[in-house]
Amino acid sequence: MQSVNPASGQVIAKYEKHSSEEVNTIIKQCAQAQKKWAREGFKQRLTLMKKASEILKTQKDRFARMITMEMGKPIIQSRAEVLKCAKVCDYYAENAAAFLANEKVETEASESYIAYRPLGVVLAIMPWNFPFWQVFRFAAPALMAGNGALLKHASNVTGCALMIEQIFKEAGFPEHLFRTIKLAGKETASVISHKLVKAVTLTGSVGAGRAVAEKAGSEIKKTVLELGGSDPYIIFKDANLEKAADICVKSRLINSGQSCIAAKRFIAVKQVREKFEALFVEKMKEKVMGDPFSEKTDIGPQATPSLRDELHEQVASSIKKGAKCLLGGDIPEQPGAWYPPTLLTNVSKGMPAYDEELFGPVAAIIEATDEADAIRIANDSVFGLGAAVFTQNVKRGKRIAEEEIEAGCCFVNEMVQSDPRLPFGGIGESGYGRELSYAGIREFTNIKTVYVK
Repeated sequence: MQSVNPASGQVIAKYEKHSSEEVNTIIKQCAQAQKKWAREGFKQRLTLMKKASEILKTQKDRFARMITMEMGKPIIQSRAEVLKCAKVCDYYAENAAAFLANEKVETEASESYIAYRPLGVVLAIMPWNFPFWQVFRFAAPALMAGNGALLKHASNVTGCALMIEQIFKEAGFPEHLFRTIKLAGKETASVISHKLVKAVTLTGSVGAGRAVAEKAGSEIKKTVLELGGSDPYIIFKDANLEKAADICVKSRLINSGQSCIAAKRFIAVKQVREKFEALFVEKMKEKVMGDPFSEKTDIGPQATPSLRDELHEQVASSIKKGAKCLLGGDIPEQPGAWYPPTLLTNVSKGMPAYDEELFGPVAAIIEATDEADAIRIANDSVFGLGAAVFTQNVKRGKRIAEEEIEAGCCFVNEMVQSDPRLPFGGIGESGYGRELSYAGIREFTNIKTVYVK
């Protein structure tokens, strides 16, 4: 296993994989630690989670540097990612006890209530694009609920994975309660099937989600899946086009375009399509692609050359099928996995830019005739993670977001983003289950009925 700097192509570090015997030992140690941890009160859990948050805040620059080094995220965004992890630690430290408090229910019993008890060891299979946030989004609620945690991270961000394990150790969490296992993806099936692993959460591709769901299903184990997305942003004729274009470009280019909830399909009604398109080009041209360690950089490299090449094939195929490239679209002749901000228009069904997830800084503009047509196009996807609607008629925007768009997260006049206070997840091939908020911490608990006569 090795980490490679995507900006230069140079190898950062190499890591020895764990043997099957080592993995088995780690799982057993985690399960033993979890049994003791489950008996700890929320006060102790809160204290340690607050310490983890403080470590993230005080050492944010060191952690951000590792993120940028391993996957190329612009350093400003890496720093913000670390601070967001501190925020989710604080949120669950402060709210877990209330979220998991026993709930009394009036029945014929002398006493009846719902109790939320930990499941045991939870395996997290995490991606490279938000190498700290994706992990803490799972770990903070899982640990506060009394579970143990095993992390199988993407191999190209192993340095981040080991740093996260060290954060929990430094914060004072019980030894072995949170462990990183160094394995290739194809070797994870044996961990899922291990008798001491009680549940699995995965953030990743649809293909990985199918494989994990199939394996976990055969073992009758709970799963939460957050998979791909092809988020539609609808721009109506009464939208503030200047603000809409700003938000749309920001959403499309965040994390150099490598985000499941980045805007991907921009559905503009015909009355404003040309003006919106012109604004989009203008604002994309302002963004700086360059050294990810520079504070002025907006767009870094793609995570790997193979992912960059796959993205370019999708762009080239879309152009071949009739899409028009207004900006970008060429691979720079320089070392590293670089791809420029790219804008495609005249996009229609049957093109990769319409039908598939474009995981990089490529935007697709699709024209709609009216509101009904825009909603139809938005829902014409196998994905259902996020969506946004831009209109100055807030009542109309709320109606469309709540009742018409088929997605797990719908925003009005703002980019889709995760927030510890709100449930996060999708439908369709974007997965199932929810992370964050009270829903996220309850996913990996035994929702137990207690009835006393």
